Amino acid sequence: MTNVTITVNRDTLRRARTKALEQGTSVNAVLRELLDGYAGSSPAAQAVAEFLDIAARLDVRSTPGETWTREELHDRAGLR
Repeated sequence: MTNVTITVNRDTLRRARTKALEQGTSVNAVLRELLDGYAGSSPAAQAVAEFLDIAARLDVRSTPGETWTREELHDRAGLR
């Protein structure tokens, strides 16, 4: 890991430390998680990307009133 130095208002840092302590974590851990999310490498961001990838490969009906057959609904080959 790499160290990063930031400048933060003293009162803001005090409140952040208090809140982190109440949540059983540290300011460092909170900032690391926020940066992971910002950079798109958090587990949640990865799950969303995987979901969108699967959704893009699905056969989506765009005609109003069009339905799927039972076989189409239970076909797992489309997800591979």
